[in-house]
Amino acid sequence: MSESPDPKFLEMFSAWLRSLGQDAAALGEVVAKDGPEEQRRHAAAGLNYLFKSLDLIPDGIDDLGFLDDAFVLRVAASLAGAKDGVLQRLGDDANAVKEFLGDDYEKLVTHVKNLHKGAARGRTVEDIMTDKDARTSFTQEVAQWARDYQAPTFTRDVKTLIKLKAFLHAKL
Repeated sequence: MSESPDPKFLEMFSAWLRSLGQDAAALGEVVAKDGPEEQRRHAAAGLNYLFKSLDLIPDGIDDLGFLDDAFVLRVAASLAGAKDGVLQRLGDDANAVKEFLGDDYEKLVTHVKNLHKGAARGRTVEDIMTDKDARTSFTQEVAQWARDYQAPTFTRDVKTLIKLKAFLHAKL
């Protein structure tokens, strides 16, 4: 973890913060539609994590917390293995997450795989997948959050990347 992160990530991660609401909304549509269950399940797990994260992000580190969410959505999308659409686009971005995190990337993948077992706001991924009312409520909540989302300030300084890497290393 002593190596300084590549500054190219500053613009990339800033763009991910700006698009987080749109990305969440697009994944919500994946969950809502009748597509392959595995893809919908990974999208639901990533989005459910986002809501759990929203309830836990301390004030003052919104940028780090939301980047954590952006990373999770991208890894979840990569696990879905889609060959087109939003899942492929976000899944392809997981390569940058892997490059940024280095050895911690596999820990993040394991973490994301385990999200299928978790719950947020009283809903498990299984509830979202098997209960039509829960899925409808969930996707409506995702869409509302996405409409209201405003990207936090992201300081384009390599120190921010170092803080992000340390934050994720400690979390994983």
